[in-house]
Amino acid sequence: MAVATLAGGCFWCLEAVFPQLRGVERVESGFMGGHVRNPSYREVCEGTTGHAEVVQVHFDPSRISYSDLLDVFFTIHDPTQLNRQGNDIGTQYRSAIFPHDDEQRREAEAKIAELERADTWDAPIVTTIEPAGEFFPAGEEHADYYARNPNQPYCAFVIAPKVVKARQKFMERMKVSG
Repeated sequence: MAVATLAGGCFWCLEAVFPQLRGVERVESGFMGGHVRNPSYREVCEGTTGHAEVVQVHFDPSRISYSDLLDVFFTIHDPTQLNRQGNDIGTQYRSAIFPHDDEQRREAEAKIAELERADTWDAPIVTTIEPAGEFFPAGEEHADYYARNPNQPYCAFVIAPKVVKARQKFMERMKVSG
């Protein structure tokens, strides 16, 4: 198993998509990149800890590549918004990649360069590449949030369109639902 740690705004949005991919074994919401040990969700939401809301994606690299995960990541959030995603504003909602080794760092740098060359967005990519530090789990109340609360307004209006977009664009990479 390998681990990818990604921040693309609210972790509920990322956590709703990545478990659907073949080769992804587990996704956990949490925090990384700050200066406070064991921060609470409330502390991170206040924006004073320096952490980003992240997901840790545990995946089988023989079934899905890190590059494939980055393709999905850059599809389901806007990497041109500095310290925000839509109405979620603050450094805790930044777009960031936390590579766990030099190869992941090189792949992240290459993916960003590729997307910039392709002129994918109307604005420059502001996704940061930050050293992977200690991961702090967000807690059970955040696990499978979208699956447990699909009719909650944030889930219905913010997360659901991201899930649909990912399923449409990456259908061949999705697990068969039964």
